[in-house]
Amino acid sequence: MASGPIGLFDSGIGGLSIMKEIRRLLPEEDLIYVADSKYCPYGERTSEEIIKRSFIITKFLLTKGVKLIVVACNTASIAALQSLRDNFKLPFVGVEPAVKQAALHTKDKKVGVLATELTLSGERFSSLVEKFAGGLNVINQPCPGLVEKVEAGEIDGSETEALVKEYIEPLKAYGVDVVVLGCTHYPFLRPIVEKFLGAGVKVIDTGEPVARQTRRLLAERSLLTSNLEGGKEWFFTSGDPKLVAPVINKLWGNLGEGVARILT
Repeated sequence: MASGPIGLFDSGIGGLSIMKEIRRLLPEEDLIYVADSKYCPYGERTSEEIIKRSFIITKFLLTKGVKLIVVACNTASIAALQSLRDNFKLPFVGVEPAVKQAALHTKDKKVGVLATELTLSGERFSSLVEKFAGGLNVINQPCPGLVEKVEAGEIDGSETEALVKEYIEPLKAYGVDVVVLGCTHYPFLRPIVEKFLGAGVKVIDTGEPVARQTRRLLAERSLLTSNLEGGKEWFFTSGDPKLVAPVINKLWGNLGEGVARILT
C-alpha cells in the first residue's frame, strides 16, 4: 500500500495549489488529481450535493489504489470531510482557512478572509474563528466569480483585477494586516491580491500546512513510498478534458499523459 499514489480532488483546478506544495515536500510520491469541473463551483451547491460528489470521487480514487486522499477544497472539506472519514477507512487530509496562522501573525487584531459564501457560512468555519480568533476582528469577504476566473485560466487581466480589487477594498478600508486566502483557487491570484493590498499586509494560504500534514500522516502509518525516483502525476476531470487540460497545463506545467475524463 505504501507504493500507492496520493489522491487529491477539488471542485476544479484550484486544488493544484495544494498539490504543488505536496509535490515540493514529497517529490518521490505519485499523485492523482481529480478536478470535478462538471460540478464546479462547489460554493453554489448544497452540502448534500457536495457530499455526494465527494463520495463518488473517493470511490473512483480507490479504484486507482490511493493510500491517502487530500480533500483539496475548503468548501468540500467543510461540507464532506467528516462524512468521508466516517464511511471510508483510508486517511483523509482536509483543508480549512488558515485562521489559526492569521491569529498568530496579526498585530492590529484585524484579519480579513477571502472565501466562498458556503465556506464562510459553515459551522466549521465559525468554530475555527471561535477557537483560534477570539478577541480578533475577523472580516469575512465572499468572492463570487473568482473561482470561475481561475477555472478559465484567467489569473491576470483587467476583468480579474477589477473583481479582486472589489473584494479587497472593504478589507483595506477596515485596516486588516493579515488576509487569509480561504479557497484553494485563490493562491493563483496572490500577485493581484498582494498588489491591491499593498505593502505591510501579510497574505496566508494553507498549501504548506496541508502538505506537512500529509507527510506526517503517511509517516505515522508507514505509508511513505520507498521510491527514490521522482513521482508521477495523473490528472482526471468530470468535465471536458479539452477545456480543462490547457488550464492545468498553464497552472501546473508538464501534463505527462494529459487529462482523462471520469464519467460520473
